[in-house]
Amino acid sequence: MRGTSPVRRTRLGRPARAVAAGLLALVSLVALSGCGTAVAGGRPTVVIGAKQFTEQWIIGELYKQALTKAGYDVELKSNIGSTTIIDGALTSGQIDVYPEYTGVILQVLARSDSMPTSAAQTFREAKAYQETRGLTMLDPTPFQNRNAVAVKPAFAKKYGLRTISDLKKAGHVVFAEYPDNMEGALGYRDMVKSHGITNSEVKSLNIGLQYKALDNGQVNAADVFTTDPQLARGDYTILEDVKGYYGFQNVAPVVREGVQEEQGPGFAKLLNEVDALLTDAAVREMNRAVDTVRLSPSEVATEFLRVNDLI
Repeated sequence: MRGTSPVRRTRLGRPARAVAAGLLALVSLVALSGCGTAVAGGRPTVVIGAKQFTEQWIIGELYKQALTKAGYDVELKSNIGSTTIIDGALTSGQIDVYPEYTGVILQVLARSDSMPTSAAQTFREAKAYQETRGLTMLDPTPFQNRNAVAVKPAFAKKYGLRTISDLKKAGHVVFAEYPDNMEGALGYRDMVKSHGITNSEVKSLNIGLQYKALDNGQVNAADVFTTDPQLARGDYTILEDVKGYYGFQNVAPVVREGVQEEQGPGFAKLLNEVDALLTDAAVREMNRAVDTVRLSPSEVATEFLRVNDLI
């Protein structure tokens, strides 16, 4: 889930080939006029929600554009907020479906005391929990976006760091954490306690700023996400999560009760087809296209769907 550029992974099959082909077009992509306004006869508008960061914007656009092309009437609401906020929007009927991370469902919503030891079991338990609430989940993606701890390679080599718990070897450690993740599940304070790290201090930095802080030596370690495009450069070492602390975080659409019946069987089938294409390499490259190349999430989603013959 980290290391080399996904552009060179031509042996991964059709999804990876699609990413590579799409990149040739991305560098010269111009603004697109949209995917059409066809309304599905007799079906209500399906409202898609997305959280407030790049990866979610892209996935929301993928869902919206694929469904629109197939004749569904679709509205996308991005930047809804945190897990608890977007979950409230779903359960109150403000949105019909949104992409969520399986481990987050158990950690944040179900407040599970322990996490499953496999991605498949995490999905099964997350789906079972959602079904107790009158919700359901469609198929999970191949990719995961997990929290991880990154350090500079020289720092890892100097102290012989391989795992998160090895940070105990490094003396005083300055750790970058984003403001919303100081406390609670997956938060800084619980993480250092779980790994027995007593020699650290925390520096609060917004998501994305931790890489510059690592590069400049302002911090020694940082909370990152495994699909961050910065990791593709190979300038950072990810410490192994041998305790499975951060769990498994595949994405799956969470769907409000009655929506599948309203939209018909093709609705779930199409979203599952989109999600099946979302490998680690594909998602990291699409994130890079938005965050580094500065294309819009809509443009990137359009190109990805085009080269995969979904629009």
